[in-house]
Amino acid sequence: MRTGRKLWLAAVAIGAAALMSACATAPTASAGARPAAMSAGEQASFELDRKAILAMAGDYRVRFDFTETVSFLKDYRVKEPSRSGGYEVVRVIEDRGDFISLQHILVVEAGEEKFPIKHWRQDWRYEPESVLIFIGGNAWENRVIPAAEREGKWSQTVYQVEDSPRYGALGVWDHSNGISAWTPPAELRPLPRREATVREDYYGVLAVNRHAITWDGWVHEQDNSKLALIDGKQAIIAREQGVNTYRHYADFDANVALDYWNATKDFWAAVRAEWSKFETPGTTFGLTVKGEPEPIYTPLLELADKIQSGETTTDAAVIEAKKVIAQFTTRDIGTLEQRLAKDVAAR
Repeated sequence: MRTGRKLWLAAVAIGAAALMSACATAPTASAGARPAAMSAGEQASFELDRKAILAMAGDYRVRFDFTETVSFLKDYRVKEPSRSGGYEVVRVIEDRGDFISLQHILVVEAGEEKFPIKHWRQDWRYEPESVLIFIGGNAWENRVIPAAEREGKWSQTVYQVEDSPRYGALGVWDHSNGISAWTPPAELRPLPRREATVREDYYGVLAVNRHAITWDGWVHEQDNSKLALIDGKQAIIAREQGVNTYRHYADFDANVALDYWNATKDFWAAVRAEWSKFETPGTTFGLTVKGEPEPIYTPLLELADKIQSGETTTDAAVIEAKKVIAQFTTRDIGTLEQRLAKDVAAR
């Protein structure tokens, strides 16, 4: 593994992820199939939705700004703002019409060295049968969505660097007033990586995540309520506003990300397929890792590096990746209190 990448992983492990989110993927997009029996109006709205989602692909200079605004505990003081920035490549890795997957890869410049970091992925599904919802303590519910509730809506599911799940929500794209924006109700989300290893006073974020297309890219606006379990009851300890801006930018070497993806995309497709086995509607699952899932993402990222460097084959790496996923996943998730008690004890 390259020195720069090792430093990045070390930074993640101590919660110093001031490095930015990034996205990259081989540019493959096709119209794909669309739901049957649509009216003309529904078809027009569906195509506008797709156009907005696909507009998030591109090469970007990104900036993340997070500011705590309100304390709800007597002894809690709002934290200093967190601000960071970087370069990001976003590509469509799958497009079936009613399903679109966007992969993010970070391009890091460390002195003379430039290297890619596979980062988050966002999957969009039209009128999904279920949505993968975070329920705290590294566990998720495949929440079944009644047909009437999902009509005309898209789910967004966000996945972590090694393609394990992060959070999901269901919302509608609105194209009024000259803006295309998707705003779901608040759903629970894990701690952001910038705080996951340095804070123990809350376990999740009740977040409203708005995605809106802008004239020069797109923006991810967040209204975050930080949740703690106090005397067995959920309580909001503070609120935070987040604004992540993605502005089209060409003055960096996007091929750093694209070369990585072209070398490793078959490996990551197999990893995605393995994780997808847990997404049966109406079921739950979790990680046996408590807190930051470094024991999962470190070996999987290292396997991808070895594929790119020629140290191993894709087939051999997939076998090892499946072992890692099997080792750190479970259907026996217990209660939230049990999961959080183990989480705190592990820190």
